[in-house]
Amino acid sequence: QVQLVESGGGLVQAGGSLRLSCAASGRTVSSAMGWFRQAPGKERDFVAAISWRGSTTDYADSVKGRFTISRDNAKNTVYLQMNTLKPEDTAIYSCAARSRYSSITSRSPGAYDYWGQGTQVTVSS
Repeated sequence: QVQLVESGGGLVQAGGSLRLSCAASGRTVSSAMGWFRQAPGKERDFVAAISWRGSTTDYADSVKGRFTISRDNAKNTVYLQMNTLKPEDTAIYSCAARSRYSSITSRSPGAYDYWGQGTQVTVSS
């Protein structure tokens, strides 16, 4: 089993930056990982994903050029650097991991087997 714990969320003004971290425990995450977000009253949306070795990344159009996903496999951690934040980025951000050795990224929440509890990101105007 894999446990995922997010950190780094908070309140920031529009135009500011935050860096989210997702630390995995239980075993080494040898698979693709992703970030999703859910705003109040809305469905969970794909934000970004990264392959096992970090060679492939994918971003939602709404965050492309502003957010960067990365991972440090030695630390079993994935990051989401968020720059030029906008009020519409306000949401609960959750990280997710695919099953073992599933190295290909996916935009579908159903492709991920392990989820963190999420961290709140609030962007004020």
